Amino acid sequence: MLINGVHHIAIIASDYEVSKAFYLEILGCTLEAEYYRAERESWMGKLALNGHYLIELFSFPDTPPRRSGPEALGLRHLAFEVDDVAAAHAELLGKDVDCEELRVDPNNGKAMFFFRDPDGLPLEVYER
Repeated sequence: MLINGVHHIAIIASDYEVSKAFYLEILGCTLEAEYYRAERESWMGKLALNGHYLIELFSFPDTPPRRSGPEALGLRHLAFEVDDVAAAHAELLGKDVDCEELRVDPNNGKAMFFFRDPDGLPLEVYER
């Protein structure tokens, strides 16, 4: 099998509208399509970043909370690449997003920081 790349990342939100607003208004994604699946009582939004389809945002009734700490098995976080980490940090702080301090990856010297989406999903901003 030859894998061409990552097609999309699926995220389940406890409050679909709150998370949709976060990814659209705070992170700058665009809503490509949105569907309500009555048989599953579930919303699905297809979100793009810079014109590239990236995230499927879902809601389901009665989902358990995600375990973030201590770190658990499975997908750890989603990282976004930027040219200017310090500017991204300042912009998110200006939008009242709680961000960890800027730090440097000890393996390659790249700047980075972490923050969380409305459900506590760890997100990272990483220097290109």
